[in-house]
Amino acid sequence: MPASTMTRGVGGSNAAAELAKLTDQLSHCQPISAERLTERLDGLRERMKAAGLDAAWLNAGTNLTYYTGLRWRASERLVGALVTADGGLTYLGPAFETGTLEAFMHLPAPLAVWEEHESPFALLAGLDGASGRLGLDPTTPLVTANAIAAACRGEIGDASDLILSGRMIKDAEEISLMQATKTATLDVHAAVARILRPGISTGEVTEFIHAAHKAVGAPGGSTFCIVLFGPDTAFPHGVANPKTLDEGDMVLIDTGCAIHGYQSDITRSYVFGEPTDHQREIWEAEKACQLAAFQAAQIGVACSAVDAAARTEAERRGLGPDYTLPGIPHRTGHGIGLDIHEGPYLVGGDDTPLQAGMCFSNEPMICVPGEFGIRLEDHFYMTPTGPRWFTEPSHAIDDPFG
Repeated sequence: MPASTMTRGVGGSNAAAELAKLTDQLSHCQPISAERLTERLDGLRERMKAAGLDAAWLNAGTNLTYYTGLRWRASERLVGALVTADGGLTYLGPAFETGTLEAFMHLPAPLAVWEEHESPFALLAGLDGASGRLGLDPTTPLVTANAIAAACRGEIGDASDLILSGRMIKDAEEISLMQATKTATLDVHAAVARILRPGISTGEVTEFIHAAHKAVGAPGGSTFCIVLFGPDTAFPHGVANPKTLDEGDMVLIDTGCAIHGYQSDITRSYVFGEPTDHQREIWEAEKACQLAAFQAAQIGVACSAVDAAARTEAERRGLGPDYTLPGIPHRTGHGIGLDIHEGPYLVGGDDTPLQAGMCFSNEPMICVPGEFGIRLEDHFYMTPTGPRWFTEPSHAIDDPFG
């Protein structure tokens, strides 16, 4: 293929050369400070008091991490922490995991342990505060919630709003960590575009992206990866049997990484070769819808209005309406932090007012069934004066990385 017909920044290199260029960008990042974790717990306790809760259960997962710094994946063995309104904090877990749990603690506190033949729910019920009015983490599995309710003598309730409301507003430490991961992932995107060649498989590209994320300092590599070519790009989250790359294919790559639990999630779409007039038209429509959503995101505006702005722009260009294809098949965006997808959401029906510190993806994907799909996904955070990009949107279809 003559170089003059290739999209700028796409093709012409190889995996070894591109990996050699990448440098560690994330090792300087520090975890959320103990002081800030304590402030989060204090805020949760104030909300608990206002709601009349004596205690709240934080189940293993990102809510436990957010309030205590302890990173632990939920499983069939009960692990978590009981937070009491009067200032108490007690971790709970299996006795054989004592050393590991203590090593992962960022906020030291007592650890109540249970042996394998014992009931962790009876242990939880005996902790100070658990016999009063207890609110449960919204990620607590139903079987666990039922077992806690059967063991505890007090009133059991839902603490979703109290727990999640604290997470909606990101502080400077969180924004700094996400800025680092998103900047690193965008560099990975630029590198992967350069290794593309006719016949390359999605598996090979995925393998490179994982290695590239490790090269930029993400300990776990990619947290997820979607690679699609040609007509497959019209399916937002992939197909069962992805095709290899051909000249003229639309390319869609959606990936991210994490540092200290905080996530990136960026998508780029461009053509391997010379874009057709139709590909250009839809790419420009996608960019315009993304910009319309960004401009609509102002302090006090409802999340749903941001989604509506993207759809209005799409309809103005003959796409849609609503979720009709060709058009935008899914919400405009989602919150992001310790979870890749978290509330609030830029979607119809979510009327949460935008506040400073909220962070969102902006990705009003346009799908043309049977032909291609285009998703340009960048993230922004709300400042007191309006939205600010974490990463600059894609430059142009002929020069996606500027």
